[in-house]
Amino acid sequence: MVGSLVWTPLHARVHRVLRARHLLERRQAVLIAVSGGQDSLCLAKLLLDLQPKWGWTLGIAHLDHGWRSDSKANADYVEQLARDWQVPIYRETATQVTTSEAAARQWRYATLANLAQTHHYTALVTGHTASDRAETLLYNLIRGSGADGLQALTWRRSLTPSVQLVRPLLEVTRSETAAFCQEFRLKIWEDSTNYDTTYARNRIRQELLPYLKGVFNPQVEQALAQTAELLQAEVDYLEQVTDQMRQQVQHPERPGLNRSVLKSLPLAIQRRVVRQFLLGVMSSAPNFDQIEKIVGLVTAPNRSRTDPIAGGTIATVEDDWIWLVSQES
Repeated sequence: MVGSLVWTPLHARVHRVLRARHLLERRQAVLIAVSGGQDSLCLAKLLLDLQPKWGWTLGIAHLDHGWRSDSKANADYVEQLARDWQVPIYRETATQVTTSEAAARQWRYATLANLAQTHHYTALVTGHTASDRAETLLYNLIRGSGADGLQALTWRRSLTPSVQLVRPLLEVTRSETAAFCQEFRLKIWEDSTNYDTTYARNRIRQELLPYLKGVFNPQVEQALAQTAELLQAEVDYLEQVTDQMRQQVQHPERPGLNRSVLKSLPLAIQRRVVRQFLLGVMSSAPNFDQIEKIVGLVTAPNRSRTDPIAGGTIATVEDDWIWLVSQES
């Protein structure tokens, strides 16, 4: 495995972040997702250079969505890089081409998690940056997300029981990864789909963020990333409190909530309890309206009920309880 003898301030920053946040362990098997773009190349080079200090077993994964005419050449380039670096390379190509951002993301993470499990890696590392964090916050804000969505790009989360998704570059901006690649003469494979403004995230990247930088705050990416970081800590705390309260409020046998206990809780916790409750009984994540319908029953008269929440299910009040029941029952 060939690393660099050059130690830059960015090497030092990422090394400190990994230690301070306990993102990776020494001698861990780490799979790096590498697209060939500047962020993932920067990440791969940093981890390759840090490997002697940490004793990791490194591998590289590259996924081909089949979106572009040069996608195979892109994959060949990443494979050659991995061979030059003497790192195992794993390639996967989508069997069905989709233009949906959500479907592509789902395939990407499922495939990467499967590769990690199959080849016994316990961490999957991606090159998401502070710039990505700012874009995600803006994207979810525009869609009407609450605090949970605004902090969605986190440092670490479980992909499977045995694989952790880790993002070590969340304090690094895209301009910094570009400068790093230039310094080490890493050839960046430009992805033309990043400039396709039919995708909402690309419009945020190409149009909204430059406008905000130019008109409001040149450091807007860092400011938004810091906001996401603050929200992450607050959301983690609120979810812990909510989980404790939900266990007190939720009926142990039937899908129901004790509204007399709910009534004593702050509105913010009421909403979170209802959201956690619905996550456990619905096939998809509840939206704001569905949550508010049930919250509205906390103080409603006895026998009150909602219109259908999901499918044929309604919520109805019986004395101290809010029950979810099928309209057919």
